[in-house]
Amino acid sequence: MEREILDTKRKALKINLNPNIYGTFAEIGAGQEVARNFFTAGAASGTVAKTMSAYDMTFSDAIYGAEETGRYVSQSRLRKMLKYEFGLLQQRLLGAKYDSRTFFAFANTVTTLNYNKSNDPHGWVGIQFQSQPGGEPNEIFFHVRLLDTDAALQQNVLGIIGVNLVYAAYFYNQDPKTMIESLADNLTIGSVEIDLISVKGPAFKGINNILLNLYLIVKDFSSAAIFDASGNPVLPKDLLYKKDIMILRTKYAQKSLPNFSMLNKAVDQFKRTENVKEENLSVLIEVLLSNVLTPEAASPEIDLHAIAVRAEEMCKTGNTVIVSNFARHNKLAKYLDRCKPKSVGISTNINNLKFVFNSSNFGENYTSMLLSYVSDMFSKNVKLFAYPFLDKKTNTVITSANMPVTPDAKPLFDFLILNGYITDIKEYSEEDVRTV
Repeated sequence: MEREILDTKRKALKINLNPNIYGTFAEIGAGQEVARNFFTAGAASGTVAKTMSAYDMTFSDAIYGAEETGRYVSQSRLRKMLKYEFGLLQQRLLGAKYDSRTFFAFANTVTTLNYNKSNDPHGWVGIQFQSQPGGEPNEIFFHVRLLDTDAALQQNVLGIIGVNLVYAAYFYNQDPKTMIESLADNLTIGSVEIDLISVKGPAFKGINNILLNLYLIVKDFSSAAIFDASGNPVLPKDLLYKKDIMILRTKYAQKSLPNFSMLNKAVDQFKRTENVKEENLSVLIEVLLSNVLTPEAASPEIDLHAIAVRAEEMCKTGNTVIVSNFARHNKLAKYLDRCKPKSVGISTNINNLKFVFNSSNFGENYTSMLLSYVSDMFSKNVKLFAYPFLDKKTNTVITSANMPVTPDAKPLFDFLILNGYITDIKEYSEEDVRTV
């Protein structure tokens, strides 16, 4: 049965009329847009214990503590806000009047578009809430990128998504897929991107955060998710800003673990040729979804559990893992460029390049497509490290020197080779080639 999507005002009013839902709204950076929706819906006194907005950093630090990084739009600041505000509810709201209430603390810390339109509008949104009176708190938080080109529109989006979160926390916490889907209720397509989500608490027992973040990709809320070696979702920019990145591309359906011997050779070559310092290096394993996200497989029946298991396997090798739907290298390069890295090395099978530089694999607009690919791919400090493969039909090792390239692509391919944008991984063994 199809889910009824209530408009924002009806969601807020339904919460306001529920005598058991009661809490605090703390908002920094874009006005009190979420609280405003609850006040304008009516009957807000049944839900709102307090609203506040500590805009001045001195006030904010006095309430929530200073941020060592100096960044106030951060996961750290959001979680301090949630912990502090929820603690106050439990400390101050005592007695029989509150015995049947399930408390919540909602918080956001956001930067919207500035006057010069020169910043990257984004923010952190979260809630701590009880699923039963007196129970242990549950937590949901996520990171958003605000994509509208007007600050007022971004504030409106934030207000809607905040109401959606409070509603989802109380009415969809037993159905994670619906919970995530509902975060975009009443929002226009292209107004927001949710690129990280995390949940914990008794209401989410058995819920896998890797799986939730993969669902963001499947629902087109995001194009990729990054996990640390412990399997925790991390914000790409926090992890990769000004870093030298080496990334190995693998497919979800790949039966074996990556060839780490070949990856290590690529990393060594990357460090040597790009003068990369060990302490500034970030190595990532990519699990590519493009071989399951096809028109035939684009249904809710995609086995995301199996993909999550694959990602967990990669995390257990001690590596940072990125799960993405970037079928082409240039899409990956553009995504990484948002993180403003120092340099990027992409390690890939040369068979992938063989496909790109063969016009018979594409239509009439091949030349413009190839130019667009190269521009997106190499306009920043990105280099491809191609590892060879064994052509079993001819028993020949294929490298950039003998890779077949169609005549219309040959001049551009030669230019990229000559200028070091594409380079072969050297010093490989016969065993390395046979296991690729």
